[in-house]
Amino acid sequence: MQDSIEREVVVRAPIERVWAVLTEPTYVGRWFGQHAEFDLREGAPARFGWDEHGWFSARIEKVERPHLFSFRWAEDPDVALEDSPSTLVEFTLTDAGEGTRVHVTESGFASFPQARHRVALDDHIEGWRIELGDLVALLDELDGVVAP
Repeated sequence: MQDSIEREVVVRAPIERVWAVLTEPTYVGRWFGQHAEFDLREGAPARFGWDEHGWFSARIEKVERPHLFSFRWAEDPDVALEDSPSTLVEFTLTDAGEGTRVHVTESGFASFPQARHRVALDDHIEGWRIELGDLVALLDELDGVVAP
């Protein structure tokens, strides 16, 4: 049973700019759903919202500026994190010459009930295709606006 999804993009932006767009709720709500609420500290509660899907509870797991950011989030909308299957999302940023390599891993799907595993995995595979495309587009839009 597949447990994780891994994706990687290289963006034409310095690592500090990418870090800001990945970790500041104002920006996160522009590429990862439509809303984000959290304090950037380990253990802090978080919420991510999609107008068509609802709010998803989460918790910030790691903050190692500017290279590692992770959070655990609920699979089910509008319920507490502990009352839903959840996955861990980890972003790793590395220098890529004139840009930044963004590697994202989402893991924990193997713990989902078998009846939900494939649907959740397929939904998240498609979701990361869309969300990472939105991340790249936002970084292009903000080129020079968000100071590195």
